[in-house]
Amino acid sequence: MRIQYEGLALPVSKRFIDALIEVIEPVKEPMAEFITVNFRDPKYSAEQGGYHPVEIMLTGRCGRYELCYITDFCFAGIGDCAELLKSLDFEFIAGTFQDITGYYPIEVAREIYPIWEDNFLTYWLDMGVFEVEVSS
Repeated sequence: MRIQYEGLALPVSKRFIDALIEVIEPVKEPMAEFITVNFRDPKYSAEQGGYHPVEIMLTGRCGRYELCYITDFCFAGIGDCAELLKSLDFEFIAGTFQDITGYYPIEVAREIYPIWEDNFLTYWLDMGVFEVEVSS
């Protein structure tokens, strides 16, 4: 399985791609048109906090996968009024980046993306806080 990550607008690491391949490969053969990978901290709530849920979508094209988007969600509000919203959204195909202040060209995220990725990989691979679900 191959996921294209060279030449993207953001510095996606080989470690990130290798970890995605490891979780997707046993589940998705042959190549699917789209794959969604969801990462959930079962303890995360508006009241208690925790590790933000993350969704990653890939599309299969020409014998390889490409990153469509990586979205990090968070709760806004408390209790029954809490709503799960996009905290950070890296849209590779659309070429946009969204945070709580608005939409921007994806290149604006060049500095924040490596920090986000390093934290995410620490939570996922080193601390094991996420339950992972793969669907197509």
